[in-house]
Amino acid sequence: MSLLVVGSVAFDDIETPYGRAQRTLGGAASYFALAASHFTPVRMVAIVGDDFTDKEKAVFRGRKIDLTGLEHASGKTFFWAGRYSLNMNERTTLATELNVFAGFRPTLPDPYLDSSYIFLGNIDPSLQRSVLKQVKRKPKVAGLDTMNYWIEGTPAELRETLKHVDILTINDDETRQLTGEHNLLRAAKHVFKMGPRTLIIKRGEHGALMIHDGFIFSVPAFPLEEVRDPTGAGDTFAGGFMGYLAGAGRANEQTLRSAMVYGSVLASFTVERFGVERLASVTRKEIVARARRFARLTTFKL
Repeated sequence: MSLLVVGSVAFDDIETPYGRAQRTLGGAASYFALAASHFTPVRMVAIVGDDFTDKEKAVFRGRKIDLTGLEHASGKTFFWAGRYSLNMNERTTLATELNVFAGFRPTLPDPYLDSSYIFLGNIDPSLQRSVLKQVKRKPKVAGLDTMNYWIEGTPAELRETLKHVDILTINDDETRQLTGEHNLLRAAKHVFKMGPRTLIIKRGEHGALMIHDGFIFSVPAFPLEEVRDPTGAGDTFAGGFMGYLAGAGRANEQTLRSAMVYGSVLASFTVERFGVERLASVTRKEIVARARRFARLTTFKL
């Protein structure tokens, strides 16, 4: 089934102890779509400026990614620059230039209005809700990402939007900030009261934790000898997760667990290179092979 993603497409300047990439393709929607397209057709809604050329579009070509919803506006594309320390969990933002993204108002093309799987990237909660209002019917699965900026600045809007989604993906600190609970299991119960039935807590190098209203499942990060650039790993995880669910056409316990594994596997490829470089070249064969290694890594007998 087709999967709709709404989010950012950007240019990034990234510096890590392993090197630097300048004006590389980035943005949450880019990472998400490239990951999800390995499992299902993806419909992208985002905005770019005059500086976004066919060279950048070529990264998405040859994949199951529909760019009909990629709006072109006069001005510059969203730009972000950051530097990572030797501890890749520590990042300093050097520049954030919203540019055309500041005026982004997601509008779904007519062919997108029947989308049954939807992921709302990290944007204003009122805009996220506007996307849900545009689709013809309630989606089978709607997922949402948010951050501390919206949790602090627009709490009422965020809580209203959460009433209409099934899956929430945030990190540890954001979970505690949103719910006021330090314990993540108790925090999840608060999230369930807000609307979502599934909470996915992204934990960086420590993997991810899924708390469903019926079960709990945890996956580690796939072990790598070298992580060159962690930018976009969380967005890639979300793309692999939602892409797998949409490809399966259902969201039961088995598919949710498998989706967590494939999300982690896709994220492990992303961090091996800068930006979307590795994600844009990885093959389905490589993904399946690493998923099998992941299974051997985490399987044991009692």
